[in-house]
Amino acid sequence: MILLACAVQAELAFWQPREGVEMLVMGVGPVEAAAAVSDALARREYRLVVNAGLAGAFDDAANIGDGVIVAEDTMELALEDGATIALPRGERVADRAQSDPTLVAHLATAGFPALRGITVARVTSTEATAQRLAALGAQVETMEGFAALRAAQRARVPAIEIRGISNRCGSRERSGWDFGGGIVGLKRVANALFDAALVE
Repeated sequence: MILLACAVQAELAFWQPREGVEMLVMGVGPVEAAAAVSDALARREYRLVVNAGLAGAFDDAANIGDGVIVAEDTMELALEDGATIALPRGERVADRAQSDPTLVAHLATAGFPALRGITVARVTSTEATAQRLAALGAQVETMEGFAALRAAQRARVPAIEIRGISNRCGSRERSGWDFGGGIVGLKRVANALFDAALVE
């Protein structure tokens, strides 16, 4: 069984039920995503988690309407100035999670770019914040990706994050927000993932 997880049902309104795929609406934000995916994985065995939804792209990373793979997603779990949090006894902060590399490679071969994501708890709405996050290496911004991937990682279940680009990250006046365009991109990459029998 495959778990197909989105933040809000409207993101997957195009989805036609398929045997062996169960859809989960997680809720918005990293806490809801982590809690929902962890709960689902505790209740039933899945062989793959697919986190699908919309994302904003930083300048030159992708265009509105593109479908992309988020190969690695991170969260800012650090000091305000970006320095690493010093934990006792050499413990480390888990601030990044990866999509399944085999699936990433197959989708990349099919023409979908593999990008670096950053998960945020509030949507970027200024150029200053967009520049700061892009300087960290972020190419797309989501509110659930890292949380969903990390929950799957902790449960030792393979996972992949796919996104349709709905806006440019930065000032809201220049974002070009297009929900429909983002859905077109998401549908393309989702259908490629499932139709190519990559997850059968």
